[in-house]
Amino acid sequence: MRLQAVLFDMDGTLLDTAPDFIAVIQSMRASRGLDPVDEKIIRDVISGGARAMVASAFDTDPLSEMFEPLRLDFLERYQHHCAVHTHLFEGMAELLNDLEKARITWGVVTNKPARYAEPIMQKLGLAERSAVLVCPDHVTHSKPDPEPVLLACHQLQVDPQAVLFVGDDRRDIESGRAAGTKTAAVRFGYIHPEDNPSHWGADLVVDHPLDLRTALDRAVCGC
Repeated sequence: MRLQAVLFDMDGTLLDTAPDFIAVIQSMRASRGLDPVDEKIIRDVISGGARAMVASAFDTDPLSEMFEPLRLDFLERYQHHCAVHTHLFEGMAELLNDLEKARITWGVVTNKPARYAEPIMQKLGLAERSAVLVCPDHVTHSKPDPEPVLLACHQLQVDPQAVLFVGDDRRDIESGRAAGTKTAAVRFGYIHPEDNPSHWGADLVVDHPLDLRTALDRAVCGC
């Protein structure tokens, strides 16, 4: 079936959001009289969300009394600093342009709450270009459940079999496969050191956004 739409995960796939996460963590540590933490410690656990980043950056157990105040502080700071340094991954702007020239619809399916995802998309000028943005606020079950991907397909009015879902986490691939889409795993995202995208069962594994071009060319032709 000819490709009609491409859906992207946000953090670590469409966008490099790490710089803002890192800035928030370093600011939190500085306000507590702590030295900056190695940025790699944060990047390695971004896919685990705020809880994982706070736990790693402050070497604290989520069950400890100090954890929840740290997490809430992180979320509050990030609310005001979520679209300062975030940017498209290198090559992604060209890929989006290619999709639009080929009249292939694209959108975003993310586990990032809308209060962060929406302003980021607006700040980067992507909100008016993206045909759909599905966040946890819009569904009952988040990825790896297929519901978010199926909702995006429904809103786009396209058959899941004519969709490619691109992500940097096993949950993305599981969600896409369960929804019936083709899937592509990216190595340039926030991959935990002990994980391997080649083991996720994706239809395609790529190292760079522009590596998707060849696969998309084949898909557009229905080859």
